[in-house]
Amino acid sequence: MSTHRATTVTSRRASLTSQQQQQQQRRSSTHHQNADSAAALAKLGYVSELPRNLSMMSILGLSFAIMAVPFGLSTTFYITLTDGQSVTILYGWLFVSLISLAIAASLAEICSVYPTAGGVYYWSAMLSTKKWAPLVSYIDGWLTLIGNWTVTLSINFSGGQLVLSAITLWKEDFVPNAYQTVLMFWAVMLLCMLVNIFAAQYLDLINKICIYWTAASVVIIMITLLAMADNKRSGAFVFSHFDASASGWPSGWAFFVGLLQAAYTLTGYGMVASMCEEVQQPHREVPKAMVLSVAAAGITGVIYLIPILFVLPNVQTLLGVANGQPIGLLFKTVTGSAGGGFGLLFLILGILFFAGTGALTAASRCTYAFARDGAIPGSRIWSRVNQRFDIPLWGLVLSTVVDCLLGLIYFGSTAAFNAFTGVATICLSTSYGIPILVNVIRGRKATKHATFSLGKFGFFVNIATVCWIALAVVLFCMPVAIPVTATSMNYASVVFAGFSSIAIFWYFISARKSFTGPPVFSDVGPDEGLAVATQGEKPHDVEDRAEDKAVNQPKPI
Repeated sequence: MSTHRATTVTSRRASLTSQQQQQQQRRSSTHHQNADSAAALAKLGYVSELPRNLSMMSILGLSFAIMAVPFGLSTTFYITLTDGQSVTILYGWLFVSLISLAIAASLAEICSVYPTAGGVYYWSAMLSTKKWAPLVSYIDGWLTLIGNWTVTLSINFSGGQLVLSAITLWKEDFVPNAYQTVLMFWAVMLLCMLVNIFAAQYLDLINKICIYWTAASVVIIMITLLAMADNKRSGAFVFSHFDASASGWPSGWAFFVGLLQAAYTLTGYGMVASMCEEVQQPHREVPKAMVLSVAAAGITGVIYLIPILFVLPNVQTLLGVANGQPIGLLFKTVTGSAGGGFGLLFLILGILFFAGTGALTAASRCTYAFARDGAIPGSRIWSRVNQRFDIPLWGLVLSTVVDCLLGLIYFGSTAAFNAFTGVATICLSTSYGIPILVNVIRGRKATKHATFSLGKFGFFVNIATVCWIALAVVLFCMPVAIPVTATSMNYASVVFAGFSSIAIFWYFISARKSFTGPPVFSDVGPDEGLAVATQGEKPHDVEDRAEDKAVNQPKPI
């Protein structure tokens, strides 16, 4: 008996020793990966200050959360109901999903070479010539920052409106006033900020939960709607019905104007580049997360939209909702009760929580990265990393305060505020297009040996994305319907031009004297096909060789 006990104890000790060795090996592997990532970041000019505790699945979940497919499609449903209905809703979604996948792949290719929190701002500088890098990166940085702020603003503001719309399920004549709407928006912003501060160590888990919550919500909504609907639309209506009469636009143009719904939803994938410095091996993990999140979002949207089209109530009734959020009424009509409608709406509100939190996370990192290079007044404050929470706390606070102040515009004009939805899409799309365009102009030399490569199709994919972005900037300045009034006018073009002008004006007046772009610079010379990150060289070395070659060989424009 004693021999048996001794053998058992020895076996347990051996098992514990084996487990301890495995844990030690995992810790050692993590330590080496962190060291390698920190060294790679140092070559790009920065010190690693943020903990690398996010996985590829977490970044995928964050990107998926920011796009928030069911939430984004629900809060902008009035656009496609006005501009074409079924055809615009379904085929517009498929079209924009494919284009977004091409843009995400183009950005992922560049990200695999320059994985920093600066994202497109940093990429624009590194891909440009030394002469133009400061100006190009400065403008792109402000477009990115404004896009991050306004996306977060539009998500949480429309989320506040959606919360208030739940009251109309029981009290149909309830129309929230401006004070109630803004206060609810501030409450949503405050909640997202507090989660980002006090649950920062759980962001990895929160982002992963978002994937499961969204998937479960879509399945529950799909089954409930199809099972409880008394009157279903025909397949011909779902897959071929087109009616843009409410828009006033010619049919073909109405379809393109209606693409704003899909484009607004599928716009946040590039924001996750700001998280590169919190991921191990970001040159591999972040690009994969970008592309996979867009693919997952595209599939999710199709699964969500088709059941809704099959049970779609009277369109004019939905468009007549006073608060502009018809999804709650749709759920109530199909389920036949206010409680059933709220049950489905609650699932969408859960997605709002993940979307608002994730968008604010990305916006705070974008603010931190841009301030780190001295591009924002008061940069020393906004670029600090709080040692207690291991986050750029003041960058988070600035992002929250700016959004809360912008929300005050709602008191003056609801139309002016609605422009932020369009300008968020325009700013982010333009900021994505700049590094892609510069990469094409310079012959795609920097991405020739990227770890995530588009190969021989890269040039054509890049050109297609740039052409779409150029068209999108025009489309998303269009009003949803004509003729327009002061209330229905789309002021996105005014806001976009205003922000761009301020950035350019400030650059020539002040910033050009102090702002030089990222701390290091890599000018890809005529034969410098290998990128900095894949070469393992310091950017200054590449720059020196490029300057030496410039004596005998001109650089490309």
